[in-house]
Amino acid sequence: MFHGPIPAERYYSYLTWNDIDKMSNKTNVILIQPIGAIEQHGAHLPLITDDAIGLQVIGKTLEQFSSQDNPVVYVLPPQHSGRSTEHISFPGTISLSATTLTSLLMDIGESVYRSGFRKLVFFNSHGGQPQVMEIVARDLRQRYSDFLLFPIFIWHLPNVGQTLVTPHEFKCGIHAGDIETSLMLTFLKKYVKMDLAKKEYPSTVMSEHDLLGIEGGLAYAWVTKDLSQSGVIGDPTGATQDKGERILASLVTSFKKLLKEIYEFHFWIQKIKIKCIR
Repeated sequence: MFHGPIPAERYYSYLTWNDIDKMSNKTNVILIQPIGAIEQHGAHLPLITDDAIGLQVIGKTLEQFSSQDNPVVYVLPPQHSGRSTEHISFPGTISLSATTLTSLLMDIGESVYRSGFRKLVFFNSHGGQPQVMEIVARDLRQRYSDFLLFPIFIWHLPNVGQTLVTPHEFKCGIHAGDIETSLMLTFLKKYVKMDLAKKEYPSTVMSEHDLLGIEGGLAYAWVTKDLSQSGVIGDPTGATQDKGERILASLVTSFKKLLKEIYEFHFWIQKIKIKCIR
């Protein structure tokens, strides 16, 4: 069916306008907008990898809430393609510009606001676009003072991945490596070609500098061809389904906790303790 891994009763598009019009406590209903990517992931993983991982985490998390539970959550139609310009030199990649994706998400945000919703999660599963979600969320927040927006990047959720792969892989395996491949073996094993899995690290550029890196606060701009000829940045050869199941379970646990915190979050009603990270 059209809802994929999302529980049918949580799929926004199955509602009628009357359902939404009569919905109780609508201002505290949480809407999730999944944003993924259709892009190369080496020769061994399908283009849908980021998209599939994000939707699986959402679906498995919502399976743990009954229809009577709070929070009340609905999932908007997934935005399958994202900003994947770093991978555009590889055949198959479909990329939106940052401008297009920004305009699209702004329009979606304004649409659900007009319908009376006041909590929107941008659930992003692609590492090339967290900044777009943050900009859109801030702009919508500035425009509508009672609109609460949460730009969430899946890999900021606490998970056990670091304990299951080597330190080098955890730091440098940022694309189609052990963690992503292990996850795909748990729910799309049929489309994982482990016989074509290839290790490739961008060892030269990563070893020349103490402070500069490919990700984090002191990063430089790069495209995939700067770092990899195969499209892989990491080592997928040690991936297993068991590791994938454990990583998935930990992501689900964290996302479930996060949704409960979002449900309880009311920025403009009461003074709250803000955790500051510097």
